Amino acid sequence: MRYLARIFGLVVLTLLTAINTPRAQLRVLETKHLRLVYAAPIHSYLAPHVARCFENAYRFHEKFWDGPLDEKVLVLLHDQSDFGNAGAKNIPSNLIIVAIAPFSYVFETMPANERMNMLMNHELVHIYSMDRPSGGDRFFRGLFWGKPVATAENPLSILYNYLATPRRAAPRWYHEGIAVFLETWMGGGYGRALGAYDEMVFRAKVLEGAKFYDPVSLESEGTQIDFLVGVNSYLYGTRFSTYLALNHGPERFREWISRRSKTKAYFGSQFKRAFGLPLGEEWNRWVESEREFQEENLAAIREYPVTPHRDYTTRALGSVSRAVYDSTAAKIYAAVNFPGEIAHLAAIDLADGSIDKLKEIKGAALFHVTSPAYDESSGSLFYTTDNYGWRDLCVLNVRTGESRTLVKDTRVGDLVFNRTDSSLWGIRHFNGFSTIARIPRPYTEWNKVYVWPYGLDMYDIDLSPDGRLLTGALVDVRGHQRLVIMKTDSLLAGDSTYSLLYDFGTSNPEGFVFSPDGRHLYGTSYYTGVSNVFRYDFDTDSMQALTNTETGFFRPIPLPGDSILVFRFAAEGFVPAVIPEAPIYDINPIRYFGQQVVTKYPEVKDWAIPSPRTIGLDSLIVAEWDYRSLANLGVTSVEPVVEGYKDHVAYGLRLNVGDPLIMHEGVTTVTYSPNPRVDEDERWHARWSHSYRGFDLGASFNATDFYDLFGPTKTSRKGYSFGVDYSRNLFRDEPKTIDLSLGVTRYGDLETLPDYQNIATSFAKFTSASAQIRFEDVRASLGAVDGERGMTAEAVVSGARVKGESFPEIHGTLDVGVPLPIPHSSIWLRTAAGYAHGDRDEPLANFYFGGFGNNWVDHLTEKRYRKFYSFPGAELNAINGTDFAKALVEWNLPPLRLGRFGTSSLYASWARVALFSMGIITNVDSPAWERRAASVGAQLDVRMQLLSSMKLTLSGGWAAAFERGRSATDEYMVSLKIL
Repeated sequence: MRYLARIFGLVVLTLLTAINTPRAQLRVLETKHLRLVYAAPIHSYLAPHVARCFENAYRFHEKFWDGPLDEKVLVLLHDQSDFGNAGAKNIPSNLIIVAIAPFSYVFETMPANERMNMLMNHELVHIYSMDRPSGGDRFFRGLFWGKPVATAENPLSILYNYLATPRRAAPRWYHEGIAVFLETWMGGGYGRALGAYDEMVFRAKVLEGAKFYDPVSLESEGTQIDFLVGVNSYLYGTRFSTYLALNHGPERFREWISRRSKTKAYFGSQFKRAFGLPLGEEWNRWVESEREFQEENLAAIREYPVTPHRDYTTRALGSVSRAVYDSTAAKIYAAVNFPGEIAHLAAIDLADGSIDKLKEIKGAALFHVTSPAYDESSGSLFYTTDNYGWRDLCVLNVRTGESRTLVKDTRVGDLVFNRTDSSLWGIRHFNGFSTIARIPRPYTEWNKVYVWPYGLDMYDIDLSPDGRLLTGALVDVRGHQRLVIMKTDSLLAGDSTYSLLYDFGTSNPEGFVFSPDGRHLYGTSYYTGVSNVFRYDFDTDSMQALTNTETGFFRPIPLPGDSILVFRFAAEGFVPAVIPEAPIYDINPIRYFGQQVVTKYPEVKDWAIPSPRTIGLDSLIVAEWDYRSLANLGVTSVEPVVEGYKDHVAYGLRLNVGDPLIMHEGVTTVTYSPNPRVDEDERWHARWSHSYRGFDLGASFNATDFYDLFGPTKTSRKGYSFGVDYSRNLFRDEPKTIDLSLGVTRYGDLETLPDYQNIATSFAKFTSASAQIRFEDVRASLGAVDGERGMTAEAVVSGARVKGESFPEIHGTLDVGVPLPIPHSSIWLRTAAGYAHGDRDEPLANFYFGGFGNNWVDHLTEKRYRKFYSFPGAELNAINGTDFAKALVEWNLPPLRLGRFGTSSLYASWARVALFSMGIITNVDSPAWERRAASVGAQLDVRMQLLSSMKLTLSGGWAAAFERGRSATDEYMVSLKIL
């Protein structure tokens, strides 16, 4: 114990020292409508530009939505991702979080105009659509002293949340659709409402007769099991919004999305009020019009001969990376990501189309998966991991199967291999800038070659076979895109001069690569609205179209002879195919669905906002100051609560406090039990907690819990407690993580043990302490509802001190899972063991097991039987021992997707079944006290969504327990998990 105490103290001292490590200073630039928070001084160069973009967008939205917001918007800039993105929330306060890195322009899935301007246009739509209140909304915000956050601990907050911010309770397709629609016209018609990728997706669906999702199945299936997952919300939402504006006019569309005094709170109800018919009926009309529109586009394409293709594989591969060609093996290597398989590097044999899985990709990106490059001489396939964080550089030897990480957090992608000196070249994103980088052999460090000024981004680079020339796509702040070429020796000497090969206007020059002889470049572009293959000829300085396709060709690779490998877009993803290399002289352009809006309603041209440069920022700034989280602490909401104490009801209030960046979070709950059967000294209840940078402080008095009102498991306790916990991430390389937790708590006036409701105490006060370390590496494929493979391990050292006597214990768990050949089905072995020191008759020297542990209404994990203390079929806390060993075998069957099962306000998305069997042995060290038991059971879980964003899980289970020398017992479980 003394040794463990010393280790514990050393860890505490180390962590307390670590939390005082200097951090970048957060600086605030404040205007009448904005609080812009950024890391100074590294992002100081960008702050004024972001503020101008915000104020520029705000002026439009203030007019469009008939007034200002009731509170300022806090915008936080960060550089924790290698690609630009943003997210918005309005609860408990208005917040936009912006990743400042350049966008990923792959497949033209994002507009290429200036990213901060586009993001402010887009994200302010979310803030306004969710937060602009009617009189009724304002009443409830005043009643609750803010906008309540829906929390599982107080499920009544779901109702409070809806009353204060009803328009937040809309599906993602609604929020993203209206944001993309408005963003496009605010950008002068440059955006995804006029996007070629969107056109291609729906054109492919019509061509193949593929399924169109309805509003419910879009959320339950389309964003879960389709290879496009959440992107479908943008695609369908934008398309439907465009259809509504086209067929009913922009003003009627505006009436639907606005929150005014006489509008309906729920978005679906307001739809019927605005358009005069149910949303589902109008959705079906849009689908029919979409089919007609795309048939017309297909007919226009077919007026000229369509380029023939021969597919290499029999199935689509979902999303694909750039491919590399191995001429000696006649294979291509690419990363793929499709439902049912974890994203991986694959070898595709060009002779028979067979696919070999080479290596899983950790942290795969949705569209481009990873960034590969290939050294054919050594068989080294370079690739990137953590593609949504800070990318690592890795290498796989395709001949031996050996893989290793070369450079952590290099943040370099768009990789290409230079055969002349075996170096790698790529594009690095850092602090909002694009940098041409070179990684020399042995690939342990990168060198800066050239940093493009902010507003110029480069992507899709390639090197000539002799290594003398570098080509790539260069985009400026206007979204103007060019195919350019640079000399590598000049770049290395500091000369960044480039030559223009071809100006593609606002279309992407996608994936241009050199031919083996260096005389040509092959790439693709939506130059006619359809992604076709183009060839640039250096001798004639000319660009020539090579294909006329119905959907789209991408990532061309010239093959020996006169053929080209391409990836053909299909409704379920990309298919590797071969096409002939032959010039095309006649191609019809397609029409864009969104273009009909501006033709019919030219007033949307007036929605275009001026350049952010027109904003005089100096006159708008009201203050600049250093952000201090404690100084910005305030009340976020006050909510009535109903909770359980033992078998009785308690009523009271919950006070929530926090700062806008959610560094501090505090909750104080005070309740009273009026039932006369509750002793006088137990009628008042209080609970307090506060979190800050890993520290969790808490105290309670006669603790209550809402879920004690529903079911057998009770967490309310007589007595008091106060303590502190500290948690810290020691290692994060997702999905691999290692977390450490420490805690000390003092208890008093107890009747039962804090963790075991049926075990009475023989003492009134005691102190407990614990240290826990947890490792997790769990992975799942697209469409999964649970982890499909991997491992978790946990070790806990704890102890209690009572009247001068110590009761130390240690226990640990180890879970290992493997996927089955059946998609989304896996087998898991979950084991646990523990030892407690002390008198066998002393409650604190025992572990206790039994029951599913779920309440009829619950908020903890629905699969409670996985916990080490659970033993379904036996009574709660019925099995005990000073030591134990336990094993659980679990088979997770594939989930059943329910499609359209419900309405937009409440629907079921999937159902899954798990079968399990477990065994336990306790008191192994004493045959006289030894207990052996087994349990078999099954559990069905049905996932539901309430008001679009509120998750509910309805579970039902049965288990039977068998113990040597005792009668068999069984147990039924029904539980509804909230959030």
